[in-house]
Amino acid sequence: MEETAMNQTTEIPVEAVLRDELAHGDAALGTVAPILGHLVVSPDNTLFSDEIVAQVRGMASSVAGQMLGVQGREARDDNLPEFVEQHSEELVGHLLTNAGFLSHCHALSIERQLAQRLHDRSAIDLVLSPLLQALIASDDPDVSSNAMAVLTAQARFIQQQGRMELPLKELPGDLFHAAVLTWRTHAGEGLDEITAAAEMHLRAEYDEGASRLGLMSRLVAGLGNGAMAALSAAHAGVAIFLTALAAASQQDRDLAVQSTNDRQLGRLALALRAGGLKPNEVEEQFVVIHPNVALPDGFDLLRRDRAAEILAASSGLAAG
Repeated sequence: MEETAMNQTTEIPVEAVLRDELAHGDAALGTVAPILGHLVVSPDNTLFSDEIVAQVRGMASSVAGQMLGVQGREARDDNLPEFVEQHSEELVGHLLTNAGFLSHCHALSIERQLAQRLHDRSAIDLVLSPLLQALIASDDPDVSSNAMAVLTAQARFIQQQGRMELPLKELPGDLFHAAVLTWRTHAGEGLDEITAAAEMHLRAEYDEGASRLGLMSRLVAGLGNGAMAALSAAHAGVAIFLTALAAASQQDRDLAVQSTNDRQLGRLALALRAGGLKPNEVEEQFVVIHPNVALPDGFDLLRRDRAAEILAASSGLAAG
């Protein structure tokens, strides 16, 4: 019995490999927000005009424009486009000082790139996956209705990302509140009644449960014991797969998205194993997401509970 207990707590070699890989990944995550923040707000981005930087800045501009638009309408400004343009740059700069907001925009960009890459390489549809198609055809009207809502929201997301837009109502609750607070703080003096009315309008239109992320969370939760089917990027589609991965591995969704980056291989392997996939099933997902990467020797010996323990101890869980 003592020997059994010792075997359960003794670290096997692959655990040390994955723990080290995760530590390197955490260190990389820690640099994302400050470096990206600097690049996005830099007045001279000629050396850093990559897609991610442009996408993040575009989404921040989109959020700022929506709040300023409501403010301008409440103020009955005669030239609304000019009002928005005049105040947008400063508000964008303030929004991008929020590491959580910046990281969320970054994660959305990564998600869109991953979806496009898997579409181009493996013909995985950007919107309608086999799992979603099956749920839409369900005899349960609630399941079918929610699946249709997810389909519509995902189609909008792909279109909006193409235009570098981020609807304010699509932000998670804490980031919506932070964005509105940032706007109110920097809205200017002597505008209390106008900003109060504008804020009331913004909050009245916000419903986190009706957002794309809220709808997908409800869809995955509703799968119950069938949620394991969502841990297949090819079967569930990238968006639902990432939502299911976050739920199954008890990580924030943005962090689950970050784990698909080629500098977060250890996190992805651990998350998939902690989420309940068998080692050979984890390998199948790597074939889809990282086809040129092999899992470390001995991964087939890694228990699910040990993967979850290693992942939970990661500083990246607080990195966001």
